[in-house]
Amino acid sequence: MEFDQSEENQHVTVSKFESMLKTNNVCFFDSNEFENIIHHYLENGKVSLAKKAIKLGLSQHPSSLNLKLFQVEILIFENKLNEADRLLSPLFEIEPNNEELYIQKANIYSKKDQHQKAIEIFKSAVEISDDCSDLYSLIGMEYLFLDKFQEAKLNFMKCIELDLENYSALYNIIYCFDFLDDSDGAIVYLTNYLEKNPYCEVAWHQLGKQYNTTKELLKAVTAFDFAIISDETFVGAYLEKAKVLENLNRFEEAIENYEITLAIENTNPFALIKIGYCYEKLEKLELALQYYLKAVEEDPALDKGWMRITKFFNSKKEYLKALYYINKAIEIDSENSSYWILYSNINERLNKLEEAERGYKKTLELGDVELNIWLSRGDILIKLGEYEAASFNFTQALEYYPNSEELEFRLSGICLKLNDSETGYAHLLTALHINSEHVFILEELFPDVYNRKAVLQLIENFKNT
Repeated sequence: MEFDQSEENQHVTVSKFESMLKTNNVCFFDSNEFENIIHHYLENGKVSLAKKAIKLGLSQHPSSLNLKLFQVEILIFENKLNEADRLLSPLFEIEPNNEELYIQKANIYSKKDQHQKAIEIFKSAVEISDDCSDLYSLIGMEYLFLDKFQEAKLNFMKCIELDLENYSALYNIIYCFDFLDDSDGAIVYLTNYLEKNPYCEVAWHQLGKQYNTTKELLKAVTAFDFAIISDETFVGAYLEKAKVLENLNRFEEAIENYEITLAIENTNPFALIKIGYCYEKLEKLELALQYYLKAVEEDPALDKGWMRITKFFNSKKEYLKALYYINKAIEIDSENSSYWILYSNINERLNKLEEAERGYKKTLELGDVELNIWLSRGDILIKLGEYEAASFNFTQALEYYPNSEELEFRLSGICLKLNDSETGYAHLLTALHINSEHVFILEELFPDVYNRKAVLQLIENFKNT
């Protein structure tokens, strides 16, 4: 449907319509005016007003196909698919070559998750359409829903052949290449595309990202440079170029590019963090801290900023400050296990063992079940004298690491400490069979148990067998 009414005339028409609604005085509008009113409301997300305009429009122009199509579109939007289909079917008899009818019919199938049927309808529309570029893009989207990335890619390419500047389709093509793990194919396609459209900043930007994926970093920098030449305000190109320069250890140049993004956008907490990181790599630590603090000042909800500050003070062994800032990060994202690990490490250094144990427990609850987490938590419980809790912790860990002598030696020490000799000796023998050289674990954590005559005798007998 075409909407060629000037913006000024459309404003007058919409104002007249809204004035009519307020006064209840029914005015006459021609069908084109109704179409523009409805289009205006849909573009601005005012669906209820669009529905009122459709109702009144159909009362004045009951045979208007375009108004009926708007009615169908609203029903599809509201997920009233069967009702939309009932209204749509008789319209094919009126205008069997109307492309919009096929599009709405396909949309109904798509919303019903019948994507293959939607594709067939879109293909029928291609046969009668004078401009198929958008239709090929719609077909591509349906193939994406079916996870058929090769077919999707080919249809987006057909769209680009007809409309070189359809950047949405271009992004989708690269998405398909990425999903198919075909960076080389993406590079070839983008290179060919740029021969036809050499000043396309989007294509240069995507080419740079592909070169970054293939570790051709110098080519990536060049591609981002061309993206910037094509559009000197393209923030994404400066950011990507700066990240590549970081990987090349060209930190001063990376900082320059991040600073350009700040000049363009005025505020960019991500860029501030990255500048801080670059200064850290250049061992200008106080300057790095300044930028981290600026980042969290601009965006207090930026947990990565608080994390950077935490690591800064942690590296300087200022653990109380580090603890303050890691708590800030956890307040924002309490489901990030790496934050809890650092929280626990800091509390251990401050000898706040109960808090450290709580952090490790939370880490395990979040699904981070690395062996060192189980060991750290269990060792703290041992220090706290919570032997039964430590035993339960190590027993759980054995489910993940059944051949760990580190767990077995600890369990043997706990069981013998609790005078469960039979279980303790069983764990000790298992540990010795796995790796007898690590018996020092028992000696360090449970010296009183290790120095028992019976334990030393068992270890000696094992070595002599």
